[in-house]
Amino acid sequence: MGGEVAETMQIIGRDIEPRLDWIALTDALAQGHELPRAEVADTFLYRGDDTLLTRSAWIDGLGLAVKPASVFPGNPARGLPMINGVVNLLDDTTGALRALVDFHLVTKWKTAGDSLLSARRLARPDARRVLVIGAGHVAESMIEAYRALIPDARVSVWSRSGGSAAELAGRTCSQAVSDLEPAVSDAEIIATATMATQPVLRGEWLSPGTHVDLIGAYRPDMREADDEVLRRARLFVDNRATTIGHIGEIQAPLDQGVIRESDILGDFYDLPAGAYCRRSDDEITVAKNGGGAHLDLMTASYILSVAESGAA
Repeated sequence: MGGEVAETMQIIGRDIEPRLDWIALTDALAQGHELPRAEVADTFLYRGDDTLLTRSAWIDGLGLAVKPASVFPGNPARGLPMINGVVNLLDDTTGALRALVDFHLVTKWKTAGDSLLSARRLARPDARRVLVIGAGHVAESMIEAYRALIPDARVSVWSRSGGSAAELAGRTCSQAVSDLEPAVSDAEIIATATMATQPVLRGEWLSPGTHVDLIGAYRPDMREADDEVLRRARLFVDNRATTIGHIGEIQAPLDQGVIRESDILGDFYDLPAGAYCRRSDDEITVAKNGGGAHLDLMTASYILSVAESGAA
């Protein structure tokens, strides 16, 4: 039995990345939400400032994933990544280990693919002007993902540090902008990928028909969009269970009475019914990316399918 598992188990690193496809990934994410709702659980272990986070998910009909992540804040001073880990992908029928998939690969494609799926459903089909707020790894991944959907996209980048925006723009053939308000007003698709704890995106700046992907805020004390963004928009989340009660972008306005839970019009589990959609060209849509282990499972399963296909 042990030898049999060893023969079929794969170790998948970042060398597979040229074979991955953003649109195919979003199709796989949509298909994953046609299956029974995922069971998910997180555990935490601590040693001083160091943390071991383990995220687990089980989707009946797809499989199991366990994603341990070590978070060591002192690592950057050692010249090492602060976060490390691996995604363990287990067979749904037997529980056997099918693959060990590179942690950073899964996280990159899961995070950007999540918001790209929202953009595919909520942005206007004719949208071409894209603004990315932030200049880190997620911002760069979003530029790559949006261009898979819109090959002729005109991408602008803004960050608090103009230098980092210019560097990212230079690497991605985009345009760095220094004044955020007119950039927001001109954009048709906006992604926020920052570490902001106070809003950087203001609703009064948004033009009719804009779609916004909120990505960066992942803690209760973090927000990227102000209340007016949520008031003006039709609001969606990738998963109610990973956003409501967990993320300040959603929970703070709920606590303050700015929005009600009924104002969240859908999550990805509403995709099969067609409820996760744009209704008119003029409406503003907002999608909050909350992530979750179930999306790691769907993403790792897609990556494994590409590895097993042997396609060039």
